[in-house]
Amino acid sequence: MTLIRWNPLRDVTVWHPVSDLTNEIVGMQREIDRMFERFRGGTVDDSHASMWIPAVDVVEKESEFIVKAELPGVDRKDVKITVQNDILTISGEKRHEEEKNDRNYQRVERSYGSFQRSFTLPSTVANDRIEAAYDNGILTVSIPKVEEAKRREIEVKVK
Repeated sequence: MTLIRWNPLRDVTVWHPVSDLTNEIVGMQREIDRMFERFRGGTVDDSHASMWIPAVDVVEKESEFIVKAELPGVDRKDVKITVQNDILTISGEKRHEEEKNDRNYQRVERSYGSFQRSFTLPSTVANDRIEAAYDNGILTVSIPKVEEAKRREIEVKVK
């Protein structure tokens, strides 16, 4: 092992208030942009695709919950739906389209890759009767409520 003598002034540079502050602000802005792009499931500046997160709507109706997920370009056979320990998980993969004519892409903005969305189900649903349909890139999962959980009105009598 080689010992290197410590020199406290080795990495000291002259401070330039304007250029150093500008560089620091630009660096922070890049980090914030990368963070938001990763959160949204887009791409970062180095053009590497990050995890793709499909948009989902969850609607409660009187007799069921409806989960709709946008999965454009995803083949039905690449989507998997599981329910375990009252957690509904939608997962799958959006595969990259292979071009036969060897195009020279200048920019690729569409996201590809694996995805997974999980939702905790309330105890008022019938896990064994969940159904799913896939049409034009929209996955619709129907989660029926159990009978005793359905809302009912009770008439109040006046005496």
